[in-house]
Amino acid sequence: MQHYDYLIVGSGLFGATFAYRAHQAGKKCLVIDKRPHLGGNVYCENVEGINVHKYGAHIFHTSNKQVWDFVNSLVEFNRYTNSPVANYKGKLYNLPFNMNTFYQMWGVTTPAEAQAKIEEQKAEAVAKMKAEGVTEPRNLEEQAQLLIGKDIYEKLIKGYTEKQWGRKCTDLPAFIIKRLPVRLVFDNNYFNDSYQGIPIGGYNKLIDALLEGADTFTGIDFMECERVYDDCAQKWNVQCPSFNVQSSKIVFTGKIDEYFDYCFGKLEYRTVRFETETYDVPNYQGNAVVNYTEPEVPYTRVIEHKHFELFGPAVNECPKTVVSREYSTEWTDGMEPFYPVNDQRNSELIAKYKELADKEQHVIFGGRLAEYKYYDMAPIVEKVLKMEV
Repeated sequence: MQHYDYLIVGSGLFGATFAYRAHQAGKKCLVIDKRPHLGGNVYCENVEGINVHKYGAHIFHTSNKQVWDFVNSLVEFNRYTNSPVANYKGKLYNLPFNMNTFYQMWGVTTPAEAQAKIEEQKAEAVAKMKAEGVTEPRNLEEQAQLLIGKDIYEKLIKGYTEKQWGRKCTDLPAFIIKRLPVRLVFDNNYFNDSYQGIPIGGYNKLIDALLEGADTFTGIDFMECERVYDDCAQKWNVQCPSFNVQSSKIVFTGKIDEYFDYCFGKLEYRTVRFETETYDVPNYQGNAVVNYTEPEVPYTRVIEHKHFELFGPAVNECPKTVVSREYSTEWTDGMEPFYPVNDQRNSELIAKYKELADKEQHVIFGGRLAEYKYYDMAPIVEKVLKMEV
């Protein structure tokens, strides 16, 4: 029987980064994943020489130089800058909200003109709430209009948000949109972080570098394995269809409610369905990300994957392109869970599961599913770099 220091359940960014740090510390790791591939949601599939982000667009961004230096020590990152475009009824608007957006929306050309227009519309929102006897925003719609006004809310926020969450903006809590990036400069860079980019050659290269030195198995559902902790040996005995192993600790990155056999009930998620097509043209939409913000268009955005890694003349040197349309929907069993639903029921439920997790002395719970928390990639890496292994 094989003996490991860590059995790591899930080969996404949390599990893979933990495996790397443990290996560097001289620990022996086994990483298993129920999917047929490694990498979790950052996995890329090569189609026509293009790295397709199979589970949605992933852009690495951070202001933490330690994190940036760490990932670049494993694989070189390119200079991709996230500059999405919003399409509302055929008219294009730059994101995030900046002077380009305000010119496209209102024809204003100076920061003073833009600020005056925003303040005028914010005042209308305040007056409307005051007439209804309300001083604090009761929902996302009121919060958004207090921040940016009616025009931008109606055209660029409302439809997209309601498709994303499957709920009316008046039924969504205000805190979801407490802060909106508003820039009175002509700057289409979506992130304020000091560093951003995509691994040259795709995210698989990053995952492969992180998992070097670890044993890996794919197609293994940990929840179908028998596991018993032996107090005398201070080891987990884990029996799966393909192997039997012993491990000092388990690192679990799957769904926390599933680990505890849904004893308090199931947590809720939003998920994303992808329709991916290959076109015999070198350039389909001219940008990696185009959001479709009108409610009549069923998908939330269109991703053209080649623009994450090919720039300038290189775009046309690749004669085909791969495009994915993203449809946001409610999660059900058998689907991939993507986004936690931040409402009162789920907040109360995850608090109960975390209480159970805190009592598990020989299991480490980490990542978006095990913590029921939305994470960008860099904070995951940063968190693992700070952990003791």
